[in-house]
Amino acid sequence: MKQSKNNEEKTNVMRVLESKKIAYLSHSYEPDQTLTGEDIAGILGEDASNVFKTLVTQGKTGQYYVFVIPVNAELDLKKAAKAAGEKSIAMIKQKDLLPLTGYIHGGCSPIGMKKQFPTFIHETAKELEKIYVSAGKVGFQVELNPGELIALTRSTLADIIE
Repeated sequence: MKQSKNNEEKTNVMRVLESKKIAYLSHSYEPDQTLTGEDIAGILGEDASNVFKTLVTQGKTGQYYVFVIPVNAELDLKKAAKAAGEKSIAMIKQKDLLPLTGYIHGGCSPIGMKKQFPTFIHETAKELEKIYVSAGKVGFQVELNPGELIALTRSTLADIIE
């Protein structure tokens, strides 16, 4: 796996990966707010189970949590709360995403957020050779080794989907 070409636009996620010497491939596509995660998987020529979305939640205690799940799955809030040790968990409001993480809806990545939050990745990631996550900007994805993503984000693997 080689890194992004120098003439390509680099996102903060790519800069973080390079600074940590983590190999990745960058992929870009024409940004369109109507694209679903499954559409993006199709554009990448990948099975939707290899392409993951990043969801930000808040527990009853006020603590924020990040959940990274396949784009063709739904987060199970009860399982997510259990994994996080919370009584309950709710998705944050879209308007709160940018000030909290530094990312906008559709471009949220578990890598390079303003602050490191407890992060949980769906357990299927450990079985994959490669995983795709947002590169921190709509229209950009990075492909990398799931073990390196887990280590970088200090993630916990968990059963968190419906």
